[in-house]
Amino acid sequence: MNDIYFDVNYAKVNEYLENGKALNFSVTCEYGRVSNLFILREIPVKLCGETFYDITTPYGYGGPIIEKVNYEQKSLLLDTYEKEFAKFCYEKKIVSEFVRFHPIINNANDFNKIYNVSFNRKTLGTDLKSYDDPVMSEFSKSCRKKIRKALNKGISYEVIESPESIGEFKDIYYSTMDRNNASQYYYFGEEYFDNLLLNFKKNIVLVKATYKGATISQGLYFVYGGYIHIHLSGTLSQYLELYPAYILRYAVTRWGKEKGYELIHHGGGRSSSSEDGLYEFKKRFSQNTEFDFYIGKKVWDKTNYNKICSIVNVKKNQDYFPAYRL
Repeated sequence: MNDIYFDVNYAKVNEYLENGKALNFSVTCEYGRVSNLFILREIPVKLCGETFYDITTPYGYGGPIIEKVNYEQKSLLLDTYEKEFAKFCYEKKIVSEFVRFHPIINNANDFNKIYNVSFNRKTLGTDLKSYDDPVMSEFSKSCRKKIRKALNKGISYEVIESPESIGEFKDIYYSTMDRNNASQYYYFGEEYFDNLLLNFKKNIVLVKATYKGATISQGLYFVYGGYIHIHLSGTLSQYLELYPAYILRYAVTRWGKEKGYELIHHGGGRSSSSEDGLYEFKKRFSQNTEFDFYIGKKVWDKTNYNKICSIVNVKKNQDYFPAYRL
């Protein structure tokens, strides 16, 4: 799959976020090929002195994916994957797996008989391919009005491809996380940004909004294949009323259309609610394009999963997964 979330190096960049190791499992047989890119994490509870593990999708989306198949043999390929991956998990002492399926390619649909798949929320996109003018077709009327106001007040923008540095972006991003009282998980340390730039410089686009010569807002986006993924962004507090965040989306939409990209994926809200504030903001750039985001849960070793849950004194059958990490 030609997308950044299925790139092994992307998983490696995200190792430190999950305190684990990136691994890629694949099975090739007469029916086709399936691969699964994930991060292996040590479970902080030992059983009889032995260490066990669980696995999770790297930050963003991914999950197992069919890379090649004869459609009539699809069920045989999936049966083979499940058997071979179960063996792999047994050998590696992997107890459970949490998957964030890719909403655009909808690989959840292929694996819903192997994993406990459930709908999580809607994600949103700006369709660049289907519309001659995606700003007019996908942006809401009020959104376009805010953009005009921002431009009339003197806000300008710049799109930087393959940036040499992202230091200025980090400062603005961290200030935004401080303002929003974000959890430490979303701060993304220096090592993360250094490795991201080292491995994916050609796949990074920075968009910045400036006012009276000062940079007041920036976004860091991934470009890979035909997709643009909105990854991280931030705005200085004193300039929020100038709507620079709208300018960032406007700029990347115009740039993406000119460069021939097919889609901008904005992701979803902080929750599954249609009244979620972040979802409502993103919806303003996505009047006609949305996707279903599914998660998957799988206990590969029920005996030891139950034992670990008992040791940490949590109920095994709860929404949070894996339960022992609650």
